[in-house]
Amino acid sequence: MLRVLQIVTYMGHGGLETMIMNYYRNIDRTKIQFDFLVHRKEKADYDDEILSLGGHIYHMPVLNPFSKAYFNALDDFFDDHKYDIVHSHLDCMSAYPLKIAQKHGVRVRIAHSHNKSQDKNLKYPIKLFSKHLIPKYATHLFSCGKEAGDWMFSGKAYTILNNAIDAEKYQYDYQMRNQVRDELEISKPDFVIGHVGRFNPQKNHSFLIDVFKSVHGKNRNSKLLLVGTGYGQNDIREKVNNLGLSDYVFFLGNRGDVNRILQAMDVFLFPSLYEGLPLSIVEAQAAGLPCIISNNVPPECKVTDLVKSLDLNLPVEEWSDVILEKQSAIRKNTIDDIKKSGFDVKQNVVKLEEFYLKSIEE
Repeated sequence: MLRVLQIVTYMGHGGLETMIMNYYRNIDRTKIQFDFLVHRKEKADYDDEILSLGGHIYHMPVLNPFSKAYFNALDDFFDDHKYDIVHSHLDCMSAYPLKIAQKHGVRVRIAHSHNKSQDKNLKYPIKLFSKHLIPKYATHLFSCGKEAGDWMFSGKAYTILNNAIDAEKYQYDYQMRNQVRDELEISKPDFVIGHVGRFNPQKNHSFLIDVFKSVHGKNRNSKLLLVGTGYGQNDIREKVNNLGLSDYVFFLGNRGDVNRILQAMDVFLFPSLYEGLPLSIVEAQAAGLPCIISNNVPPECKVTDLVKSLDLNLPVEEWSDVILEKQSAIRKNTIDDIKKSGFDVKQNVVKLEEFYLKSIEE
C-alpha cells in the first residue's frame, strides 16, 4: 500500500482540511492511505476520523523558517518515517518541509496552492519570499484554481485539482431544513442569511455584519448564521453586541454537519477579501442556495446560476438590497450542475489516485 504524507497546519473544519477529507473518504484505501504531518499540538476536529480510516497523525512544532529546532524536528521525522510522496498544503510556507523531504530522498514532493493572496500582516514579506522558493523543492505543483495557481507559482506549470465535494450529501431537503430550524429555534417565516468560514481578516466578517445590519433594518425577521471559529471571533461578537444584533446573530462554532446547516439558510453571503477557490461556495450551490459573493472570489466557483458577485466598494445598502431580492427564491436541485462542472469528489478522486500511483513509477 502507498502511504502519502499530507502536510498541513492542523485538521480542523476549514475549507482545505475538508477538501482533503473529502478525497480521503473516497480514495481507494486498499491502494492509497493518507498520513498527516500537522503543526499544532492540540487535537483537531478531524483527528478521530483520520485515525478511524487508518491514517497516522504526527505533530511538528509551529512552522518557523528561522528556527533551527523546527528543521531539526523535520530531520528527525524523515529519518524515522520513509515516504515516496509528500503533499504540502501550507501555501507560501510549503518550501520548508519540502526542502527537508528532498534532503531525505522523498521522490514526489507536491506543493498545493489554496489561496490567491495572503493577509497583509507582519508575516506577509516572509511569505512572499518563501513562495518563490517552492519550485526549487517541489517536483509537482497543484492548485485549487487558476488565480491561486498563477499567484503562488509565478508562471510555472501547475495542475488544478478541484476542491471537490460529495455533492449528493448537500442536496436540498425540505424536511431537514425544518428540523435544523427547530433545533436553532428559528421560525418558519424568518429570512436566514448564512456564512461558513474562519474568523480571520480574509473572510471580511466586519463588512458582513454591516451588511446584515442593513438587511435587518429592512426585514426585522432576518437572522444570521455564522459557522466557524477563529482568533477574530471575539471582535465580531463585540461588534454584534454593540449594534444590538445579539438576538439575531447565531455563532454556531465549528460544525461537522455543515450540509445540514445549509438547509436552514435562505441566502449564502461570502464577502471575502481574497480566496483560492472556496469549498463553501460549491457546497452552498449544491444545497440550492442563492449566493452573494464579493468580486474578489474567483469566478471558477460559479458552477450554477445561483451566484451573484458584487464589488466590495459598493455601499452596504446595495448589498442588502440584492440579498433581500432573494427572499422569494425557490430552492432547486443543482446536483447535476455540480457534477457536470467537475466538482463532485467521486469523479475527481479517480484523477488523484491515478496521479499518486503513476508518479512513483516515473
